[in-house]
Amino acid sequence: MVHRSELLAASDGLLQPERFRDYGPNGLQVEGRAQIGKLVSGVTASLALIEAAVAVKADAILVHHGLFWRGHDACVTGWMKHRLALLLAHDINLLAYHLPLDAHPTLGNNAQLAQRLGFVCQANFGEQALGCLGEFTNAAGWDSAEALAAHLEYVLDHPVTLVSQACKAIKKIAWCSGGAQSYFEAAIAAGADAFITGEISEPQVHLARECGVAYLACGHHATERFGVAAVATHLAEQLGLNHAFIDIHNPV
Repeated sequence: MVHRSELLAASDGLLQPERFRDYGPNGLQVEGRAQIGKLVSGVTASLALIEAAVAVKADAILVHHGLFWRGHDACVTGWMKHRLALLLAHDINLLAYHLPLDAHPTLGNNAQLAQRLGFVCQANFGEQALGCLGEFTNAAGWDSAEALAAHLEYVLDHPVTLVSQACKAIKKIAWCSGGAQSYFEAAIAAGADAFITGEISEPQVHLARECGVAYLACGHHATERFGVAAVATHLAEQLGLNHAFIDIHNPV
């Protein structure tokens, strides 16, 4: 068992949230019991995740997508009331780290995604340097964007939306997990042959076709499952906590 403050200090020290301009508060979002022995991690602080944490008698939950976001209605009604009520009724702490968890150089979403997909990051790009630019650990790369898309679908176990005009080998790769479609222009400018992220919006289709850079949208949830599990595993080992990652299926 460790005190809540010890878990918070360890997670803040690891992820350094003060370095980022984020869309919501990082760190302790809901205060629960002081002593923590069981830590659950998951992508999003959904009702389903909270219910699963209650079922395994968790003392704390660590997520990538917390409850509070800039610009959201501050009233505690509807879905927000139900999530908060369950956390408070069972005295469970909720910790959330958004951009800091994306960016950690070894445990973050982008680093863990690269590890599984066979990329090596050589430089960062985009707003707050969250995007990664690099090559494949297999120096030959992929013969086509279609072959790369098939590899991504296999590893991530999720459908991939591919937009590609040019029939060329893919050697230089850019990636950023989650909803990073706004990074595509910076990836093009950086010289990438392909860009991998979770989501795609209408404008990126035209950019991919016109610029000859493949765009692969692999699922927001699918690209962000690995970082929070790696961070929570690290913290649990450091502090001697019992940890379980709970993956709540999300097709998006």
